[in-house]
Amino acid sequence: MSHIAALNDDIPARYDQDGFLIFKDVLDRNLIQEASDHVDWLLEKNPNLRGEQLHHNLMTHDPFWVRLISDPRLLDIAEQFVGPNIGLFASHYISKPPLTGQEVLWHQDGGYWPLEPMKVVTLWLAIDRADQENGCMRVIPGTHKLELVEMLDSSAKGAVLDRETPPEYVEEDKAVDIVLDPGEVEVHHPNIIHGSYANRSPRRRCGLTIRYIPTSTRIVTEGQWPSAFLLRGEPVEGINSYLPYPKYVEGECFPFQGCELWV
Repeated sequence: MSHIAALNDDIPARYDQDGFLIFKDVLDRNLIQEASDHVDWLLEKNPNLRGEQLHHNLMTHDPFWVRLISDPRLLDIAEQFVGPNIGLFASHYISKPPLTGQEVLWHQDGGYWPLEPMKVVTLWLAIDRADQENGCMRVIPGTHKLELVEMLDSSAKGAVLDRETPPEYVEEDKAVDIVLDPGEVEVHHPNIIHGSYANRSPRRRCGLTIRYIPTSTRIVTEGQWPSAFLLRGEPVEGINSYLPYPKYVEGECFPFQGCELWV
């Protein structure tokens, strides 16, 4: 069975079977180039961070980041999985530099997340080409049907995570390499076991994770969550507090096409 989907496919049935899908030709080259430049800009502004560490706490006042994750082409995909009322939980660039890009240990995303219920979908947007040589993501189909299992502390050095799924749950011989070209999107379930090798190639491998939730899912946290944005539809009263979209300020924000018209 092909893992490549289109918006008119029977998406729920295919997703329920394997726990992931790939969508081709989602975003255009110009927007992907802006996203690539945005990564460079973020690293220049945050010289203490590695490319794998560009987390959601950086996006509260970043209009381009919000513009990117609220692109209607991405929301049209997300809506197939979480419905018409869509909020953002988190987003994270994982930009593995050439030769030194870090491994991502086998894990289930939902084991890290303060969400009730665990109704959420991840879109993994390729900014660069991702393949076996530069450390593309790998998923183990069908493992989304497992419950979330307690992760173990890891002794692996130089990895993105410090905990990993216990080895008895990881059938690595069944793993599928997620090979993507820029602008393509992989979608996966919060329970699926996945990870990636280190990048030992001379090419960067950058992707953007986007965690969309229905507005009925609660972000369980004290205070305002730094990346809670209402992206489509209506909120559910008493569930989450959403941030206003950040304003574009020339000289302070990353410049992008249409920024002068941004709210």
